[in-house]
Amino acid sequence: MAVKRKSPTIPAKHAEEVNKKAILWVGGVLLLFVIIVSTLLIVNG
Repeated sequence: MAVKRKSPTIPAKHAEEVNKKAILWVGGVLLLFVIIVSTLLIVNG
């Protein structure tokens, strides 16, 4: 029984790592989007 209780903690940590990577990816995509939009505005302006 103790082994079954220990195993869920490992996927939880792994899920937190994936969540951090997802936040970084979303932040990077938003940053790229802002850079592209600002570049287009400068070129068209």
